[in-house]
Amino acid sequence: MIIGVPAETFPGEKRVALVPASVPALLKADAQVVIETGAGVAAGHLDQEYEEQGAKIAPSRADVFRSSDIVLQVRTYGANPEAGRADLDLYRPDQAIVGHADPLSNPQRMAEIAGKGVRLFSLELIPRITRAQSMDVLSSMATIAGYKAVLMGAGLLPKMFPLMMTAAGTLRAAHVFVIGAGVAGLQAIGTSRKLGAIVEAYDVRPAVKEQVESLGAKFVEMDLDTGESEDKGGYAKELGEDFYRKQRELMMSVVSRSDVVITTAAIPGKKSPVLITADMVKAMRPGSVIIDLAAERGGNCELTKADEDVVEQGVTILGPTNLPATIPAHASQMYAKNVVTFLQNMVKEGKLEMNMEDEIVRDTLVTRDGSVVLPRIREMLGLEAPNAGEGEA
Repeated sequence: MIIGVPAETFPGEKRVALVPASVPALLKADAQVVIETGAGVAAGHLDQEYEEQGAKIAPSRADVFRSSDIVLQVRTYGANPEAGRADLDLYRPDQAIVGHADPLSNPQRMAEIAGKGVRLFSLELIPRITRAQSMDVLSSMATIAGYKAVLMGAGLLPKMFPLMMTAAGTLRAAHVFVIGAGVAGLQAIGTSRKLGAIVEAYDVRPAVKEQVESLGAKFVEMDLDTGESEDKGGYAKELGEDFYRKQRELMMSVVSRSDVVITTAAIPGKKSPVLITADMVKAMRPGSVIIDLAAERGGNCELTKADEDVVEQGVTILGPTNLPATIPAHASQMYAKNVVTFLQNMVKEGKLEMNMEDEIVRDTLVTRDGSVVLPRIREMLGLEAPNAGEGEA
């Protein structure tokens, strides 16, 4: 079995799906590894490093796709709609494609991929179960995004984060407010506290209060009926506009006194809820900063523009959509660990064995044998449920 890694083609994407240190683990599974020349350079890895670990270097992208049984990518065509479209012509029937695919936002692209006869595994769909924690790419990349968001805020804020007692007077600590205490939010809380800021955090899931407080932050409690605020996968659920309206009213006082606000509330496959209105931005002090980590799906701030810096009455609003790519060395290291662990669950003695009773395999397999097989995506496409037994290994 040959596992191939092409270079990433999405604009600004500097990550690579496999780092040299991860190659030996695949060789032990009786697989060969082929890397497109230069694929790891932006992440700090030269071709020579891959060769030293036992990988072979392919001179072109076409060579990687032509020779590989499994292709590993950070962004497959589904998550790379423009530059990635060229890969459709390189796909081979029964070839396995593994990477981010953004299937819940782009079901029609899943149908295009299915038409090529490949088996597409979307890593965003890794179930949040204990056995799959080491495969969870969303958590890995969210960790990096939460960390980098704090650094961006600290760099733009016209004051320092920590309390300082100096001969020139006392410098008051900055106030940071984190909205959403998932992986990205918790990392943002921890990083802000390490830099010396006073941190407050809010989440619709009351159960995360203990986690927030364990990091030294104050949990902001609001008198709201959160009901079933968490889905079975551990993600916050969409709660309706009436809920968000009441939430915004209660949140105004916290936002207005904050120097840095970091928002992380994203709903997979849906538009991000607006949590910070234009009026709330106007109530903040000039020089304050908002980093909106939900910008890719519209943003949690009413004034956010994806990948643009907006300044409104002295308040800077950032809407980065791919922060992990700004720290490509460690992002690639974490991603490679996730994807290798995912493959080790299926690759046995040089063969791809798909046990459809395994929920990790079943929940991530989007296309197979010329069809979209994932029930959620079939429903979005208006297709009938698969026949009994369809998709079984």
